[in-house]
Amino acid sequence: MKRLMITALLFAGALPASASIAVFVDGRSMKVSSFKADQDGTMKLTMRNGGSVTVPLTRIDRIIDDEVVVPELVAEVKKAVAQGGVFPRRSWRFHDGSGPIFRSKFDKTILEAARKFDVDAALVSAVIKAESDFNPREVSNKGARGLMQLMPATAQRFGVTDSFNAEANIYAGTRYLHWLLDTFRGNADLAVAAYNAGEGNVWKYNGVPPFRETVNYINRIARNIRRAIESKQIAEFAADDDAARGGTR
Repeated sequence: MKRLMITALLFAGALPASASIAVFVDGRSMKVSSFKADQDGTMKLTMRNGGSVTVPLTRIDRIIDDEVVVPELVAEVKKAVAQGGVFPRRSWRFHDGSGPIFRSKFDKTILEAARKFDVDAALVSAVIKAESDFNPREVSNKGARGLMQLMPATAQRFGVTDSFNAEANIYAGTRYLHWLLDTFRGNADLAVAAYNAGEGNVWKYNGVPPFRETVNYINRIARNIRRAIESKQIAEFAADDDAARGGTR
């Protein structure tokens, strides 16, 4: 069955954007006009009034590109969730019939990590595609690193000392996905949104945050998952007992 996709943000240029948002590991957030991650492990945040502050990267949970507060978008996000979400309704646990959907030299590691942390390997693969396009040396302008684009604080949280180590990066990112799926009772929309925007923002907005970047992010990953199912690349199987009670974990 064709699922509802959140489309409002595809026309991003037509929507008003506010400042970037720096989200700190302690849950606080700050709107900034610009940011710059330096090689010395710090990030310079420039405030909208012109002042600036430099903080260790390990204090930054993530940077969100901008916040969209268009009422129509918020309504569309809520409508999508009410109609079953953007992602297919299925179990996101590890399953032998569901493997990586983008072939790479990391397939074996993805499968091993997915099995260890009980996460659908197709979802792990789709997240890596969206985050780094399978480049283990990828570094974003926000300071995220490696295949699953771990911020230094996230790497530290999951015991990773070298985010460019492909195996360590995949294991940590998959473990984080497992934690998010458990936290949000198997709801992939919320778990993947939290991977991008942080769990604090999902709780703050009581659902998918109305951030242009985040909505486009979950749309892109869900679309790749759905294409893989439609092409029979991965099996479409019924959600587990938790799904019958309102979750899909």
